[in-house]
Amino acid sequence: MKHNKPTTPSRRHMTFVDYKKLLTPIKPLKSLLVRIPSCSGRNNQGRITVRHQGGGNKKLYRIVDFKQDKIDIPGRVEAIEYDPYRTGFIARIVYKDGERRYILASKDMKVGVEIVSAENAPLQDGNRLKLKNIPVGYFVHNIEMKIGKGGQVARSAGSYAQILAHEGKHTNLKLGSREVRKVLSEGYASIGQVSNIEYNLINIGKAGRSRGMGIRPTVRGTAMNPVDHPYGGGEGRQPRGTKKPKTMWGKVTGGRKTRDKKKWSGKFILQRRTKK
Repeated sequence: MKHNKPTTPSRRHMTFVDYKKLLTPIKPLKSLLVRIPSCSGRNNQGRITVRHQGGGNKKLYRIVDFKQDKIDIPGRVEAIEYDPYRTGFIARIVYKDGERRYILASKDMKVGVEIVSAENAPLQDGNRLKLKNIPVGYFVHNIEMKIGKGGQVARSAGSYAQILAHEGKHTNLKLGSREVRKVLSEGYASIGQVSNIEYNLINIGKAGRSRGMGIRPTVRGTAMNPVDHPYGGGEGRQPRGTKKPKTMWGKVTGGRKTRDKKKWSGKFILQRRTKK
């Protein structure tokens, strides 16, 4: 982590990830860049459906290959790059046939290392193979929930899932939330942990840095009027005044289970996540 000299109160505790030591000084590949229009949390009618979004620095989306479906074609890591749309780093891969793609970079991935996606690939960090061929105890990321759809689980910075057992057509995975879940063994997963494991140690430090990230201010409910929030109104600081915590729309929150008990995929959850 990188710390600033405490020249101002806001910079005293501000921390950064030291990109110079981790990333390759190279420009992103133009053919894999796309401009995504900013909607500031608004829907097609122009109404705000997600609050506290808007502004921020302009950024380009990198097209990341979550499927990694170039089977048995080895590729070389050409660069480790920053991606403004995700917390982990991405790796630029050049394959033997000359094609270049972006994939999620694993923690120990280095420039020049050769990786491959294959059913029985070597058990090397960054390689991608079927879950049934990965031994118990290994860490994996970018895991397929549906065969051929591409990775959907464990894609953020520092995340991983641990293989606990192979039972018939399914593999038991322990996720970062401590939930134990069954996944089809024929699905692919990448070995290792997602890069940028120090991301959770970042201290934003000041409001202006949040605005640059596209995050707008959040007003406390107790500071509002009664018409705007269940916690609003009163003379000075008042207690909440409601038995259960509520959102600004009066819906009960904070402790209430939101998952549908009859959801079809509930049968794949062997152990629910525990409270930390």
